[in-house]
Amino acid sequence: MADTCLALHRHSVDNGFLPKYLPEFKGGSERSNQIASFTTVVHLIPVLATKNGVTSKSRKRIMPDPATEPPVMDPVYEALLYCNIPGVAERSMEGHAPHHFKLVSAHVFIRHGDRYPLYAIPKTKRPEIDCTLVANRKPYHSKLEAFVNHMSKGPGASFESPLHSLPLYSSHQLCEMGELTQTGVVQHLQNGQLLRDIYLKKHKLLPSDWAAEQLHLETTGKSRTLQSGLALLYGFLPDFDWKKVYFRHQPSALFCSGNCYCPLRNQYLEKEQRRQYLLRLNNRQLERTYEEMARIVDIPTKQLRAANPIDSLLCLFCHNVSFPCTKNGCITMDHFKVIKTHQIEDERERQEKKLYLGYALLGAHPILNQTVSRMQHTAEGKKEALFTLYSAHDVTLAPILSALGLTGARFPRFAARLVFELWQDREKPREHSVRILYDGVDITFYTSFCQDHHRRSPKPMCPLENLVRFIKKDMFVALGGGSTNYYEACHREGF
Repeated sequence: MADTCLALHRHSVDNGFLPKYLPEFKGGSERSNQIASFTTVVHLIPVLATKNGVTSKSRKRIMPDPATEPPVMDPVYEALLYCNIPGVAERSMEGHAPHHFKLVSAHVFIRHGDRYPLYAIPKTKRPEIDCTLVANRKPYHSKLEAFVNHMSKGPGASFESPLHSLPLYSSHQLCEMGELTQTGVVQHLQNGQLLRDIYLKKHKLLPSDWAAEQLHLETTGKSRTLQSGLALLYGFLPDFDWKKVYFRHQPSALFCSGNCYCPLRNQYLEKEQRRQYLLRLNNRQLERTYEEMARIVDIPTKQLRAANPIDSLLCLFCHNVSFPCTKNGCITMDHFKVIKTHQIEDERERQEKKLYLGYALLGAHPILNQTVSRMQHTAEGKKEALFTLYSAHDVTLAPILSALGLTGARFPRFAARLVFELWQDREKPREHSVRILYDGVDITFYTSFCQDHHRRSPKPMCPLENLVRFIKKDMFVALGGGSTNYYEACHREGF
């Protein structure tokens, strides 16, 4: 449910591998054209080669870049961005600020790492993907073996129920549905190590004798989110002490805590789902594609559509596994492209029609309000929750991005990270500023609350007051209807 709400599409970054979809290649010329197409996609992103094959320039893109990206929308390129296969050295902008600013807290939202599909295409063999964690298998991370050893010993302190019943790492030779893969673990070990180098080694965000209360950790009740959070923390903390690591359970993927009941948000969601349905209904090419795929696997078209085949196909794509074949034929890259193209078109219309914005503003408000409250406490001098981690889903991050006005941001890839940094001006200690980064890119001045900052103020950073005003007031103004608080907005009559 959490990964499929709104049937939104997915994106992330490639490392230069060329997927081998053997079933759909029926002839030499078609095979050559397909490979040429992949090669074009890979080389569209310039990289600077260095020793040992490591690159100094990130291949990650958050906002479309006309200088390096395809001149027209390319569904294969977008799918490669979605996968986010580890291995390329990432250039990150976290922790960058004028020299007289001090980092005082960081609030990190992550989507879980690469996972096995949540759905299976009926009458096809389940993808044979191994979810055990093996140190000598790609993708690899130097801390992977130590991570497995540490997790196998079990926590010294119990997590909040029901998290204590979840496995701490994946261990099935044939992945279970939705299970975190080795790729997913490595993605977050890399995220953690990157943030450690910036926040701990460079900025000393946590003292060497850090205490449990200086971390605030939350996750949903899925093993993939708990395990992703543990992997990031293992890469992040210099001393992973079970007695100081305590995850709180969030029952809702919106992380809305005690403020989840919101009738108007549900009305926006129903309207948005209706818009999606009508868009799909009017896409005859998509319907013909579903009909062809249903014929291949010998099931009714309605049953195939309900199985959300793109979820399974994306997993196969990201893991370089061939698409399914039956006696009636093979699911091909052309089928994949049509469905992926529709998802991208749906995303574009979603931004234009604004129905999702209403859902996003109400859906993201509780967690944004919690975040800004923690920032205010830190600005007042409190030393609790200096590093906050929310291990979540795509349907957690997507509403936050939309609510912040980041309409150009790509939909959250596997292991996406959204970071809120709080900075103190050493020259004016009572003044605090915020930075917001999405997958390492500073997007602060793309947000609706700070996009005009440079024109209105000489200050180099976005004031914390801008974010506070946005969450306490401007989000309700954007919804219209005269509401002045979350409860009023949620219960307003006359949608």
